[in-house]
Formats: sequence, C-alpha cells, structure tokens
Amino acid sequence: MPHNKIDPKTFYAHAPKQPDTPWHTLDEHLNGVADLAAEFAGAFDSAAWGRIAGLWHDLGKARESFQRYLRGELNKDEGGHSIHGALLAHASSPRAPSFWEPLALVIAGHHGGLANLAGSDGVGELCSSSRSLVERLKQDDDRLAEIDTDTLNIERTAPRPTGLPSWLTPPREAQKKSEWGAFHLQRAYWIRFLFSALVDADFLDTEAYFDRDRATVRGQRYDEVPTLRTRLDAELDRLTVDAEPSQVNTIRAEVLEACRHAAEQPPGVFSLSVPTGGGKTLSSLAFALRHAELHGLRRVIVAIPFTSIIEQNAAVYRKHLGDENTIEHHSNLDPEKESVRNRLASENWDAPVIVTTNVQLFESLHANRPSRCRKLHNIAKSVIVLDEAQALPDRVLYPILDSLHRLVADYGCTIVLCTATQPALERTENLKRGFDHIHEIAPDPPGLARRLSRYDVVWPEKDAEPVTWDELACELNRHESALAIVHRRDDARELAMLVDDSLHLSALMCPAHRSEVLAEVKQRLETKRPCRLVSTQLIEAGVDIDFPVVYRALGGLDSIVQAGGRCNREGRGPRGRLIVFRAPTDPPPGTPKKGLETIEALLDGSLKIDDPELLATYFRNLRLKQHSDSRHVMAAHASLAFADVALRFRMIDDVAQPIVIPWDEEGKHRLDTLRRNGPNRHTLRALQPYTVNLYPKQLEKLHESTALELIAEQVLVLAEPFSHFYDIIFGVSVRDELYSNPGTLIV
Repeated sequence: MPHNKIDPKTFYAHAPKQPDTPWHTLDEHLNGVADLAAEFAGAFDSAAWGRIAGLWHDLGKARESFQRYLRGELNKDEGGHSIHGALLAHASSPRAPSFWEPLALVIAGHHGGLANLAGSDGVGELCSSSRSLVERLKQDDDRLAEIDTDTLNIERTAPRPTGLPSWLTPPREAQKKSEWGAFHLQRAYWIRFLFSALVDADFLDTEAYFDRDRATVRGQRYDEVPTLRTRLDAELDRLTVDAEPSQVNTIRAEVLEACRHAAEQPPGVFSLSVPTGGGKTLSSLAFALRHAELHGLRRVIVAIPFTSIIEQNAAVYRKHLGDENTIEHHSNLDPEKESVRNRLASENWDAPVIVTTNVQLFESLHANRPSRCRKLHNIAKSVIVLDEAQALPDRVLYPILDSLHRLVADYGCTIVLCTATQPALERTENLKRGFDHIHEIAPDPPGLARRLSRYDVVWPEKDAEPVTWDELACELNRHESALAIVHRRDDARELAMLVDDSLHLSALMCPAHRSEVLAEVKQRLETKRPCRLVSTQLIEAGVDIDFPVVYRALGGLDSIVQAGGRCNREGRGPRGRLIVFRAPTDPPPGTPKKGLETIEALLDGSLKIDDPELLATYFRNLRLKQHSDSRHVMAAHASLAFADVALRFRMIDDVAQPIVIPWDEEGKHRLDTLRRNGPNRHTLRALQPYTVNLYPKQLEKLHESTALELIAEQVLVLAEPFSHFYDIIFGVSVRDELYSNPGTLIV
C-alpha cells in the first residue's frame, strides 16, 4: 500500500482498501463516532456520556506502534487499542466509580464485549473465565503513557458529563438493601444501552468509510410512523366495511376500536386479552402505531415466541405497511429471499416496524457482545408487542420482567402483553416481582371469551385412569377429521402408527418437511377429505388450522386453551369439541410438568375454560411453583458481571445440537453451496429449514455409527448411507440399532 498521502504528524484510524482512497484520520473517526453516539444516547438522556465514550473509544490508536501496524510495518497491533480510553477514564476520576466504571466498561469492551467489572461470583459452570475489567486496568496500567493525547487534544477538550442521567439516582446511604439492589440493576441496563450507542456509532462510522454503497442503502429512509398509521387505519376501515356480517367480525371491529381508543393513554404496560380469532394481530399493530404517533415513540417491535408463526405474522404486516417498512429479524428468515435493506436493518433495528423473536429480543437485552448489543439503543422509545405473552419461560422470568420494567421506567417504552391467556404478571402480596399495574385494552375480556366460544370442552374425571394409545387411536379412527396433541415426540410417533391414514408432526422433522405436512393438512381440510393429524404441542404455536374435534393430553391450562384455538377456529360449522384426556406418559420436566400438576389441583370436571378467574388462579399457582431466576442472572447483573449474565441468560436450553437433513432437492443444493463456498452467514442460515435439534444421547448414537458427516468444521449432516434414519413420516429415528444402507454404497 503506497503511503505517499500519509501525513507523518497525523494519526489515522483506518487504512484504505483502495490505493486512491484517502486514509481515515483518527480525528475524523473519533468525532464522527462521538456525534453519532451522542445522538443515540440522547434517546435515554445520556448524550454527554455517549459523546465522551465516542471521543475516547479509540485513543489507543494514537500511538506509534498502532500507526506502524496500519502502514503494514507490524503484523498486528500488540496489546490492542481498546484499553487506553478505559485507562484514561479511570485515571481521570479514580475516586468516582460512578464516572469511570461505565466509561471504562463500554470503551474497553467495544470490540471484544462487555466484561465483568470484577471477578465472577463462582456459580458453578455459569461463570466467565475471561479477565475482568479491574484486572485488565491493573495489569495494563502503564499503557496509558503510550498514547499521545496532546497531539489529539482530546483529554482537554472533551466535555465531561455533569452526573448520571436524571432518572438514574442512587438511593441515600441509609436506604434499604433492596433499593440499592434495584439501583445496581438499573445502572447495569444503562451501561449496556450506553455500550450499544457506542458500538453502533463505531460500526456505522467505520462502514461509511469502507463501504459507501452499504451506507447509502442504510441511509434510505423509511415511511414515518404517522404515515404507516394512516395507511393501516385506511386499510382496516376498508376491511371492516367489506366484512360480511357475523359475530366474529362484529367482535373484531369492537377490539379494533378499543385498541384505537386505548392508544391515547400514557405509555406504560398494557394487555390485550382476546381469544383466538378476535383479530389480535392487526388490532395490536393499530394500537402500537397510533400510540407511537400520539406519544412521540420511534418504532414498533413485535416479539413472537415461535419461529413457526413469525413469517406469517410478518407477511400480514408487510401486506398492510409495505415490504420496505417491515423488517424481519429471526433465524428462520430465508437468506435467498432477504433484501439487503432487511439484512442491514436487522443489525441495529433502525426501522419503523421490527418483527423478531423473544429469543432475539431478550437475549440481546442480556448480551455482552457488540454485534448483539448494537441494536439496543434503538429499543428506547418503542412500543413493544409481546405476542403469546404466556410463553415467556419461567426459568428466566424474573430477569425478563426486570428488563421490561426498566424499558418502561427508564427508556420510555410501552409494553403490550398480547395473548388469549394472560399470565399472572402483576405484582401481588405472594408474587413480589411483576408490574404494578397493567392496563387492559380489550372491552370486557370475559364477555369476549363467551361470545367467541366455538367449542365445548370435555374434561377427564378427577381420578380417571390414563387412556392407552390403542384406545385413543380407536376414537380418532371414528372421526373423518381430528387433531390429537400429545406430550412427547415418542408419543406422537407411537399414536400416529396406530391411527388410520394419519399425518404426523413433531420437532424430529425438519421445518421444510413440517411445512409440506401442514400444506397437506390444510388441503385435506379445505377439500373435505379425511384428515387425522397427530402432533406434539408445536402445532399450538399459532398455526392456522381448523379441526372440528381436537384431543389434547391433560397439561397446562394455557396449552389446553391454545389447543382449543385449533378447534372450529373459523366458527363456520357446528360447535367443535375439545376432548382433554389423561395420557399414559407425563409431560417433559420443567414448566410442562408443573403445568400438569397445577391443573390437576384445580380439576373438578366442571372447569370453564373461558373463565378469566380460572386462568388467573392457574397462572398464580403456577408461578408459585417456579424458580424464576434459577441461574442467578439478576445477582450477576447487579454486580456488573456482564460476561456472566450473557452466559447465564438463555431463553432456550442449548443442550440440543442441530444436524442438517438434506430433505429435498433444494436442501441438497443449499448443502452443496455450503461445501463449495464454506460457512458464512448466508450459507449457514440457508440451512435453517433443513435442521433438526437432537439431544446428546441421540447424537451419541449417530456419532458412534459414523452416521454424521462434519462439514466446514461446524455443520453436522446426516450422511447419505444413513439417510434412511430420516423417516419420510416421522423424521429422525435413532430408536433402533443403526446401520448403513448398502444400496447407497453402490456406484
């Protein structure tokens, strides 16, 4: 690289990739990042903090060794450049941890991630082994002298924050320990949001230098929230006028009007308790856009627990708002169909409507890596719609509730809990953690439930014996069309083998395979052909199917209600029947097993499934059985142990590991592309529709039989000689002794 355009008296941040491009000066970069970080942090009253973090974040580049590295005279930057700004923050105010700790944490972590402030607390394997910030500062204390702050004039000109944001006030020394604990949690979230403002500003300023085309695409503006609200209202008004007169359409119109009226209320926590078929998807969006417009909020974020329904909901939003205004951010998004604009906006959520998963939202709120955290500052001043709110996992429920409380209290957000079965999330005498008040949007939820009731429930007797699979299969065979939902994958397989002409769904089938089965189910139902489907509870995740009769294994009340949502869903035929039976097996451990125990205690043969008091009692009793912070996330958070928090907070247990199933020709093509081009974001995500998650014992069997092929050192594929271990009906089968198919070895 020629250096004839380099001024030896100037420090540079980045070397150009093209010979004719000017070098990126450090002064330009620091000030550019400072301006952006101040703008981003201004959304939560922290502009001065964002500015000084931006000005100091790359001070480690103001030294001769880094400049030699840029010029190609050294192979690498010895020791890195992120610690110097952190050292300066500490040296500037060593006796004021409220000043130096936040700055030092975000600056030191802007490449590698937020570290623990001090050591881990030693909770088993759930602790980070990386160096804490205090250790780094102590070990690298002499490195501050390496930087030339006089040449940059940064230290003297940087405006110092005069204090913490107005909403972040430490309790008085004499206050209770619990109030100090709440303050430390509050400060931890603020540091993570400040970190987000810095790393996104750094990404964007660097991208603008290296890739003008990407920056140009990113700079294309979206329609404003008021424009989207007007567009959606006009479309919903048209649909209401054109809708044929019916009880369901009358109720949907009432729910929509209630959402529009409730949008005028101040920001806070709302619930939308509407049964299946009541129009929650579009009515909640109508509330969110109107509420955002009236209260100056910046965007709407819709978080959905199940990837199986996220695409169908996003398609509804795109239809009414326009493709370019709805950003999908989830692992199931097919990269073959993803636009460049969607991909870029997924990095930092700079768009008016974001459709994502609960996993993406809440794990980002507890993450420590720059790429996961850079979107967080854009969550401030948003309306967050939590679809199927009852699905929040119990083992991390307290950290989730705390993060939601912080978003409302400190970051100007509004939360909408949208579900047919509202969980018990209000604070009570027995349930200390929760929201102080939740505003219900729906008009008369009990009345809505009665008016939208489309099926009758048959409960098992209190002391009834479990049915056998043979008995249940005989009952199912007497119906032209019926759905049976069971606890476990093995249950679904065993029952489906006994049912005549049955279809089968479970998580042992890859998503592409499941989509084919669902398409067949819908076609049979629409054409009035016999259709008997046996499924695990994955069918309850908002899948739009409509059976006249549904059998559901006795389990949690919320699951039973969700199963009922697949029964006479459209209300076009005679009343449906939801038959609840005792299965010969128990649900999986954890929430499913506790849900069964909780409903057993309430079972008396006359339960009314649409009674809101029954639901409230069920969820209160269930929460009393749960350990809602089993991994001690909140304790780690309060001590600013960011690496530990990221390690401990998992929405889904990561015991299972994915393997790739070349299910169809498209799957084989995508696998060949991976072999040819290697692993990258595009090739790996393209395989999502062809993966099945297996537990260690199943994987161990496959490994022992050499049935798995390792590609690109990270992708496990069911090898062709063992393709028969993926059944065309039941998916992955590792129940029997494994052997290869000799026919596949013949060339």
